[in-house]
Amino acid sequence: MIAILGLVVGAVVAIVLRPTVPQEMTRYAAMAVVAAIDAGLGGVRSYAEQTFSDRIFVVAFVTNAAAAAGLVWIGDQLSVDLVTAVVVVFGVRIFQNVAAIRRRVFGG
Repeated sequence: MIAILGLVVGAVVAIVLRPTVPQEMTRYAAMAVVAAIDAGLGGVRSYAEQTFSDRIFVVAFVTNAAAAAGLVWIGDQLSVDLVTAVVVVFGVRIFQNVAAIRRRVFGG
């Protein structure tokens, strides 16, 4: 319940304050969001499988976002677009988690 409340409060604050991200940071922010979505769905999956650990969730959330932003930064330093690689990797994980959640909820 507290997580849903935090989500609602965060959404309201974002709507009211309308924060902006500097142009040079948008690639990093986007990859961090994709990694955070992956961690969030991984948390939902583990909760559905009754193996959820809040410590593991927080560590996965932070390390996924840091790894995604770090890979994009390394790619920028090497003049290589690693954004696509990050999106593919986390995209596959997101769809795997969604499929596992769907199987858990609807069977199959």
